[in-house]
Amino acid sequence: MGLLAFILFVRYAILMLGRDPPPPVQSRRLAERGPILDRNGRFLALQTRLANISVWRPDIDNIEALAAELSPMLEMPADEIAGRISSAPSDFVYIRKQVDESVMKMINAARNEGRIRGVGVEPVVGRIYPEKTLASHIIGFVGDESDGLAGIEYAFDDELAGAANGGKGSAVALTIDANVQHILERIAGATMEETRAEAVMMLAMDPRSGDIIGSASLPGFDPNDIRASTEIGRMDRPGIWAYEPGSVFKVFSIAALMDSGAISDNSVFVCNGYYERVTNRGERIRINCLDAHGRVGPREIIILSCNAGAAYASDRLVNGAFYELLRDFGFGARTGVGSPGETAGFLRAAERWSDRSKPTIAMGQEIAVSAMQMIQAASAVANNGILVPPRIVSHLVSADGKTTRLEGAATRRVLKSETAAAMRSYMEDVTSSIGTGWRAAVEDLSLAVKTGTAQIIDPVTGAYSETDFIASCIALLPAESPSLILYLVIVKPQGEYLGGRIAAPPIREAAEALVDYLGIPRGRNPQMSHPPAVTLPAGELPPVTGHVPDFTGLAKRAVFPLLLRSDIRVEIRGDGWVRRQSPPPGTPVTADTVIVLELE
Repeated sequence: MGLLAFILFVRYAILMLGRDPPPPVQSRRLAERGPILDRNGRFLALQTRLANISVWRPDIDNIEALAAELSPMLEMPADEIAGRISSAPSDFVYIRKQVDESVMKMINAARNEGRIRGVGVEPVVGRIYPEKTLASHIIGFVGDESDGLAGIEYAFDDELAGAANGGKGSAVALTIDANVQHILERIAGATMEETRAEAVMMLAMDPRSGDIIGSASLPGFDPNDIRASTEIGRMDRPGIWAYEPGSVFKVFSIAALMDSGAISDNSVFVCNGYYERVTNRGERIRINCLDAHGRVGPREIIILSCNAGAAYASDRLVNGAFYELLRDFGFGARTGVGSPGETAGFLRAAERWSDRSKPTIAMGQEIAVSAMQMIQAASAVANNGILVPPRIVSHLVSADGKTTRLEGAATRRVLKSETAAAMRSYMEDVTSSIGTGWRAAVEDLSLAVKTGTAQIIDPVTGAYSETDFIASCIALLPAESPSLILYLVIVKPQGEYLGGRIAAPPIREAAEALVDYLGIPRGRNPQMSHPPAVTLPAGELPPVTGHVPDFTGLAKRAVFPLLLRSDIRVEIRGDGWVRRQSPPPGTPVTADTVIVLELE
């Protein structure tokens, strides 16, 4: 009874003095969230050991002296640290969260020397994005508890967190090539600055596999500092934003009409500068064209981007059949690329069309698409009629090294091969001197191009804006057998807004850069042939027990499962194969051992 009374007295005294004991430090197992990598094994998201630095005010002798000690270690002004400690509503104060391991070591050393009494170090796991803003809208970000909140981090949260593997997360390998991504973001950024646009999207896809090898969306954000980002900057526009595509859509509307047999290469229409038709109810429908193009066929409709010709061509096919052909291209449905919140776009059912819907849709209005839908539809033109859905995740690698490949959605035939070939021929002529896309032409390389300019609906008036436009350009290269599709969208440019003027030049710049990087044949860059198979040693990951094994000669993909282990600490530097390691093989493994693998 006396002991109980003493404890109650002490507790009462503490409460009266307003000095609660410091919150207990909960010992919990640190999560092992898997990394996100590009197609070449380059780390785009990685778990690391961090710490939260706190103070317990009753144990501090001199706040100003402590702040002066912490200032250089935390890289914070001493007066800011002192202010946080003095003004905090409770005695327990977080000074800085998620500091890196070097800061943690300095703090612990100073604590052991007794120089910073009252300072606590709380180990936590953190997520770092070494490429910063690169592909940030694809990768996404995590919350304070390392749970995925956007992008791949969200879509593959269970796999990354190891929900089905005892908390040992798998690595997620993307189809993105970090070098291609860098090129696209650089060009998109320059385009955005030059045009003073609200936003810019630029995509690159291999139509043969559906692999998205680059997807730039600006403005962007740095997932390392998510609190400094904006909702607009975090938006994955290529997947979730729907817009009217404008004249680029003529590629698909004219191809559909030709494939149905409604029109042929020899069909002729007369453009007097507008499309005009009187309906059965006596309503006069009129759609303006940029010019009076005279007699035009499918080739001229694409080369000159003739609105009237596209509208007259659509009159040759009934609404329902035209609708189904556009649905075959994937419009009005999600691509399944893997973007959280992906849009299905907007394609009204044929029975709800007005008398002006079909000619308007044929020229790229009264339909909303995503950039992913457009590049998916373009794959059918590139692949001689076979549509290949896009994908952005290649495979998963579990903590024990098991690889699970993720196949994209099923391919399907959308066009006859001769229709696709004819459309590529028309698009190749778009880069001629009379075409709208001549500014996209690349020396010694054939490009199949289509430009577009679309008006934007004013949300206030509900009518098309007189000042806001979307300029775009799509390119398939090489035209005769495409292995790359490029698509650029410029949202609300200021000043010049025609796609042929402001969207075609960046496409040319991207094509010039990527042709050489990807090894696409061109006139001045002949290709050498060699046997397609190269034999490399398999290389198995040796077990890490009491001593450091020999990792020399192992590929990066073979050793990166080491990063997912919680019992050892490993750093991987460079790309390729392990050439050097520290400590050397045979060194005993202790709690402080850090294995450094240098790759070349």
